[in-house]
Amino acid sequence: MGVIELILISVGLAMDAFAVSLGKGLTVCNVRPRYALSAGLWFGGFQALMPIIGYFLGHSFAGVVTSVDHWIAFALLVLIGGNMLREAIWGDDEQQDGDFAPRKMFVMAVATSIDALAIGVSMAFLSVNIWLAAFIIGVTTFLFSACGVLLGRLFGARLGSKSGLVGGLVLVCIGVKILVEHLGLL
Repeated sequence: MGVIELILISVGLAMDAFAVSLGKGLTVCNVRPRYALSAGLWFGGFQALMPIIGYFLGHSFAGVVTSVDHWIAFALLVLIGGNMLREAIWGDDEQQDGDFAPRKMFVMAVATSIDALAIGVSMAFLSVNIWLAAFIIGVTTFLFSACGVLLGRLFGARLGSKSGLVGGLVLVCIGVKILVEHLGLL
């Protein structure tokens, strides 16, 4: 597998993280560079780490991971998105900027990088340089995620109070999309 193929895989893997970052950007009251950096590091870091873990787990766990990855991602994203919708509809005293708290970012980073774990398992059978692959995947996801937060805020400023609704809907839709694709319903 060449660098071009790795870049294409990286862009594909980064799309979920980009969409979640876009949703996060929609809910931020004041965008600070640290929010874009936080999203980039969390999502890019996990997208780089998961293929390495998958690579070393190898063939013995391939069936287990690929058989449930879509359900895990679906559940995590729907729970987070549903919570955002609840907060937008019924209000919550929690500041929007708190959405970048480490525990929330951790859950979303795991949810968006589960597919990368399965990719890592498949890379173990293709004699791929996993360190180069992880680097490319991580950097690509970092860039897409950081830009997603900034673009989300740009749209969020135009949406005003509806941004929490849109952000929550984005996360729920991503979760449903992952589940539908993996179940072969599309």
